[in-house]
Amino acid sequence: MSEARIVPGPPATRDHLLAAQERARLLRTELPRVRAAATAWRNALAALLAALIGFSLIKGRSDVNQLATPWAVVVGALLLTALVCGATGALSLVRAAHGRPAVSALRDLLSRRVADHTEALAAATSLRRGIGLTLLCTAFLVAAVAVTWYGPAAKPPALQVTTPAVGTICGTVVRADRGTLVLRTASGEVLANLSEATAIRPVDACPA
Repeated sequence: MSEARIVPGPPATRDHLLAAQERARLLRTELPRVRAAATAWRNALAALLAALIGFSLIKGRSDVNQLATPWAVVVGALLLTALVCGATGALSLVRAAHGRPAVSALRDLLSRRVADHTEALAAATSLRRGIGLTLLCTAFLVAAVAVTWYGPAAKPPALQVTTPAVGTICGTVVRADRGTLVLRTASGEVLANLSEATAIRPVDACPA
């Protein structure tokens, strides 16, 4: 049985040397490029969120209590989800731009080239996650504002007034002036004289 022998390969050509130099350059600049991209994305996404929130480029009802109860809960859930996505995305972007706040044990230290490549891969993963979560946060914010725009308004509380002349009337208050009250009822607007009222009672809804 013949023994295997190791023989030198063909000499490196100029193209081989150039390829090796380019690979070394890419590995050397890989981590700074990822960090720079993470910083740029972080600043751009922060400006987008600031425009949506701080400068009120989009705005719906200022009070969710003006919405019907189920839709107000939907807005709250959307805003909470947006907050979670935004906070997680921001932390991921900070992780990509500045690294993880931790130190390695001496026995786990790698060579500078390998350590930078490993960190570049982790930073790129955090960058992609941060971009996705921040855009998802923006989508939830827009959805919440859309619900405040188009969600049905909460019905105002009704008032039930009893007078000897008119009897019992029930409706929402349109206006009050000088002891008279105008109520919007199912049959139209009705004028009630409060000085003659024998009973005034707020109700959640008028009886059918």
